Amino acid sequence: MQQYSMELITAFLGSLGFAMLFHVRSAEKLLFASLGGLLAWGVYLLMGFFSGEDVIRYFFASVILTVYGEIMARVEKCPATLFIVTASVPLIPGGSLYHTMEYFMDNDFAACSMQGLKTLLLAVSIAVGMLFPTSIFQLYQKLVSKRQ
Repeated sequence: MQQYSMELITAFLGSLGFAMLFHVRSAEKLLFASLGGLLAWGVYLLMGFFSGEDVIRYFFASVILTVYGEIMARVEKCPATLFIVTASVPLIPGGSLYHTMEYFMDNDFAACSMQGLKTLLLAVSIAVGMLFPTSIFQLYQKLVSKRQ
């Protein structure tokens, strides 16, 4: 349990750091952007109880963080990318990419290609997980604007 709480705190702080790097000025927006990272990593950890597949865990975490980002964009009246980009920082598969390059440098091309494929699948699952909710929100906005 202590490991999970440390991971969640680290996800929050990592998202906070990137929000500050992107010059988010408002303390309220900084807090909400950082909470998005905590939420994304929390969903990733929670999905571990249902599926051992990282691709599925990353997909659901990115879906939830995108929905969160789209909702917060409307609440805070600012672009959704502010929340989505900062909240996705904990999900970046840096460790997987590191191991891919490590295998490559060791001339273990079989392991490199397997790890590289895994890294690519993780990146695609994050991208697809962000694509669906964003598309639905944009479609909804177009339908609402046509009615008016």
